[in-house]
Amino acid sequence: MPNDATLLLVDKNVVEQLLVPDDVIAAVREAFKLHGRQAGRVFPVVREKLTTGGVFGIKSGDVSSQNLLGFKAAGFWPSNRSIGGEAHQATVLLFDPATGRPLCVIDGNAITTARTAAAGALGLSLLARQDTAVATVFGTGIQAKAQLGLALRTLPLLKNVYYVSLDREPQADFESLFAGQCILRCATNADEAVAQSDLIITATTGGGPLFDEAALRDGTHLNCVGADTRGKRELAAGVLDRARIVVDDLEQARELGELQWAPHAPAIEMGDLVTGRSRWRREPADISVFDMTGLALQDLTVARLIHHRATELGLGVTASWPW
Repeated sequence: MPNDATLLLVDKNVVEQLLVPDDVIAAVREAFKLHGRQAGRVFPVVREKLTTGGVFGIKSGDVSSQNLLGFKAAGFWPSNRSIGGEAHQATVLLFDPATGRPLCVIDGNAITTARTAAAGALGLSLLARQDTAVATVFGTGIQAKAQLGLALRTLPLLKNVYYVSLDREPQADFESLFAGQCILRCATNADEAVAQSDLIITATTGGGPLFDEAALRDGTHLNCVGADTRGKRELAAGVLDRARIVVDDLEQARELGELQWAPHAPAIEMGDLVTGRSRWRREPADISVFDMTGLALQDLTVARLIHHRATELGLGVTASWPW
């Protein structure tokens, strides 16, 4: 047995340095292609509440033709905020599929943020009206910032943005991040903001409906991020009945996403759009929803990108890991 085996450890600072948005979007598109062609497998998701108040999950999968195997262990621990920590925690491990030996341990928080935002951007490029000019963003946290940042890059006419914070109060850090990129307003009335918007981004903890269904006007697209666990939702009853629905994975969306509240609603998978197996043509009055629960394949393709770049540039810490 070899005793000179090593394990690469890549911390958050290195990950953030290596996450180039266009490259992440390309990696996420590749993940959807693999999923659509059934060239990559997504294994059953683990998502369980803990007695500590946290939620622990595992998303795993493989792409045998590309020697890609791994998982992301992740979850949500809201009490972390009281000690100055990040509530979302994630770690990605990549393995050699031939031997089962670990290749790389990567901080997964930045990967999760980046790949989810990239999926949102891909959804906007394929599903939203390209003349979108007004948006409403629910949430002001890391994911809301990432989603809006790529939305402004993806939709060139998007200039006016309402945001709805938890307490309906202005958030200085959120506003400063987008200064000069758009006209940003804190909305005290969510329904009024939604009624004026072409795009809705929901990036909250999924504690319940964020706006009234009647406020949603024809022609609007929704990128929905926060429903990723049984019992979570961000959309009011009736929204999905009016919408054309796209999901990242149909089974997963019906179990964990917005589709758990309307499991029999027709939906297509993003992988089928990316590969051309399904066609999408937006009519002016269409309401569309992209229900994002997050694919293991997204984590793996982005983690592979990080692993390769870190290795090429000599970044990260290499630890002895003998058999």
